[in-house]
Amino acid sequence: MVLSIKMKRDIEEIKKIVIEEIKKLTDSKNLEALKIKYLGRKGELTEVLRSLKDLSLEERREIGPLAQKLKKELEKLFTEKLKTLPTARQVKAIDITKPARKLETGHLHPLTKIEEEIRQIFLSLNFSVVEGPEMEDEYHNFDALNIPKDHPARDAWDTFWLKPENQKLLLRTHTSPMQIRYMEAHEPPFQIIVPGRVFRFEATDASHETNFSQMEGLMVGEDISLANFKFIIEKFLKKLFGEKTDFEFRPSYYPFVEPGVDVYMKWNNRWLEVAGSGMVHPEVFRSVGYDPYKWQGFAFGFGINRLAMIKYKIPDIRLFYNGDLRFIKQF
Repeated sequence: MVLSIKMKRDIEEIKKIVIEEIKKLTDSKNLEALKIKYLGRKGELTEVLRSLKDLSLEERREIGPLAQKLKKELEKLFTEKLKTLPTARQVKAIDITKPARKLETGHLHPLTKIEEEIRQIFLSLNFSVVEGPEMEDEYHNFDALNIPKDHPARDAWDTFWLKPENQKLLLRTHTSPMQIRYMEAHEPPFQIIVPGRVFRFEATDASHETNFSQMEGLMVGEDISLANFKFIIEKFLKKLFGEKTDFEFRPSYYPFVEPGVDVYMKWNNRWLEVAGSGMVHPEVFRSVGYDPYKWQGFAFGFGINRLAMIKYKIPDIRLFYNGDLRFIKQF
């Protein structure tokens, strides 16, 4: 009985206090705080309602309706008061002459940016874009490209071999394995490019990384010659770097081409090697079942990182992978 009398007083006191407090409020933030204080999960009127379980049945029948009635009255008072208060937008004056805040936007990585440009150039030259696996087997990465196990050229590629070793799996050291995979599944004529990441176990410095990107190219058909290759490379370099770009071929050696050619371009009065290339070696054609007396072709491989460093004047290859957003936001 004593508890029920106290709860009646509490209900009357809550009603009196809330009505007085609501009259004084001038903003919606304080109104919300007052509502939480009395009607929130741990609010004072909520606590009264929870205490009904401690009363007798007769007391609950008397106190319960009073508490529920007050709850509805307070909810109505809060709703009506909110309609009369100014919103935060109305309170804060807006200076319509003030410049808009600059929105932060995302940025393409320079390697993504230049790879897309390269793709579009070769698509305009009627090349198809294909992709291949980064985990390769020894056959496609070396043997089928005329680089048998005892060939000294294997020393030029410091390879990441994968366990178990008896499966002879590795992280591809170049994008050339896709030449073999594509020729195994397609009949000539065709012309493709293969952009992708490659991996080599070597010391890193300003111009070398263990992970970098290449763009392989391959054209196969009848009566294909170095003249066709020269035309394609000239179109590509001049579209990427401008019509005034100077380039030249220099003899070189790669086991999967014969003859082998390095492509150099002039940049800032320096000759830079930008691609290895040449006419596809007859043994490579034989490994995929092509008749080397009927089909000819050329292959080339550009380092996408090097092209990006030249085009965007990036001095250190390690900047591509350090994750510094200040570097990315420049592009």
